[in-house]
Amino acid sequence: MVRFVRDPVAVSETNVSQAFEKFDLTGKTALITGAAGLLGIEHAYALLDSGAAVVLTDICEDGLSTASESLASDSSADRIETYTMDVSDLEAVKTVAQNLAAQGSRIDILVNNAAIDPKVKGEQGVLETSRLESFPLEQWNLQISVGLTGAFLCSQVFGNAMACDGNGGVILNIASDLSVFSPDQRLYRRDGVPEALQPVKPVTYSVIKSGLVGLTNYLATYWADRGVRANALSPGGVFNGQGEEFVQKLSTLIPLGRMAARDEYRAAVQFLCSDASAYMNGQNIVMDGGRSVW
Repeated sequence: MVRFVRDPVAVSETNVSQAFEKFDLTGKTALITGAAGLLGIEHAYALLDSGAAVVLTDICEDGLSTASESLASDSSADRIETYTMDVSDLEAVKTVAQNLAAQGSRIDILVNNAAIDPKVKGEQGVLETSRLESFPLEQWNLQISVGLTGAFLCSQVFGNAMACDGNGGVILNIASDLSVFSPDQRLYRRDGVPEALQPVKPVTYSVIKSGLVGLTNYLATYWADRGVRANALSPGGVFNGQGEEFVQKLSTLIPLGRMAARDEYRAAVQFLCSDASAYMNGQNIVMDGGRSVW
């Protein structure tokens, strides 16, 4: 019997080159909102690793500076730019767009990531939350304006520019696994607290993340004939120092038995923002360790 032995090095080099060339974003520029946040900086790392230049935007100037310095330590600083921007302010968004256009920068990729998300930290439970019965209207308006209206405004400005110059582009909306199921409020319960005062994941979070999926579907068809694709990524819970009790409770709801590491969504962002997903449009990619399957 004749056995054919292939050179593993030659095969590897050829296959890897062909497999990953569609992930190459060299020459592309991505604008990320909420870039100073937990996942915003991870999205930036992902896109820089694929060769893109990134425009980091956030309302927090100090956070932007810290994020930029961290990213520059691993990537070329000349591919990183920062703008303080309030996504809920149309004029602020337009100003950033005008400044970028004036310097010859075209936004090829828009990552709508900005959000106000009450976090679970330590053993304190959910911070800045309120039960539905008494949820303040001003908080509803504020959180909707950032998480949902902000994505609309940025899509309106930057997505329209992608469509109008004939070169197309990508819009990626960062939703959540809570876009496809309701929060399990048992995760946030605290012993010794009256029922009417038990902390909960606020209604705004579910509404915003579900709304982002609806916005994704709309955008996916609106400019498709001009080469603009839109998809959503719905991450599951990310470990960020939450208390042991909360982590254990949540992990039992996830088939993989753990929360996500903060960098585990990078490859998905690279896929969704590159030509590797060229035929994917209008989809909500739920990446939650299997929680939504149960």
